[in-house]
Amino acid sequence: MRKLFLSTMLALGVAMGSAYAADVYVKVAPPKAVVEHRGTAPSKDHVWVGGYHRWDGNKYVWEKGRWEMPPHAHAAWVAPRWTHHKEGYAFTEGHWK
Repeated sequence: MRKLFLSTMLALGVAMGSAYAADVYVKVAPPKAVVEHRGTAPSKDHVWVGGYHRWDGNKYVWEKGRWEMPPHAHAAWVAPRWTHHKEGYAFTEGHWK
């Protein structure tokens, strides 16, 4: 019973946290992507996760790309992206699909 209660409380906490998540809009367009040298993959199973510009609150900062192991077979990387809206540019995190 205690385990069920704790699990329920955790799920509610996560749901409430995501309900309050808001898009952050940046008025300045992101710079063009940096052309990166990938180097050799550590194994045939590694996937290249490209770099991207993130907003640090004052300016764009380049996050370098990296080789990653997919979390499961047939997983595909969905790259992060900046989308233009009337309020500015909104960032969508990259994720495995």
